[in-house]
Amino acid sequence: MTKVMLSLHVLAAIVAVGSITVAASVFPRYALQASGGEDPDGRAAAIAGLLHRICRGYAVAGLAVPAFGFATGALLGVLTDAWLIASLALTVIAAAILAVAILPGQQRLLALAEGGAADGGDPRPVATRLAMLTGIFNLLWAVVVVLMIVRPGSTTGA
Repeated sequence: MTKVMLSLHVLAAIVAVGSITVAASVFPRYALQASGGEDPDGRAAAIAGLLHRICRGYAVAGLAVPAFGFATGALLGVLTDAWLIASLALTVIAAAILAVAILPGQQRLLALAEGGAADGGDPRPVATRLAMLTGIFNLLWAVVVVLMIVRPGSTTGA
């Protein structure tokens, strides 16, 4: 059962988190094109909208990652290990950045691209901030992956 849970955990991480990291990283480029008058046919706006929907959808699916991870940790008896607690804390921080900053930032850029933003405004600062937050989100997940592989203090770690 442990191997099944670990497999589901890793697959969920690859599919959900991997999709979010790629879509969120590419989003600002297309949102800026859509809001900067470089999108006469609406293609960039459509791509930005699709990337946002991918991020939103996989954010919900991504809840399976810590769920399967917690179940795997319980089966392995490592729920109190420092590397797992650190990984869970980083996962919570990454999820908060996604929910509180990245997804709303994407919605703001989409509104600016559609000209529906109340204050109008320059989309570049929003896109720059969004790109930075996405980089932090991606970095947090990279650290979690390293912690999962190295497992500091583990007698079975690499």
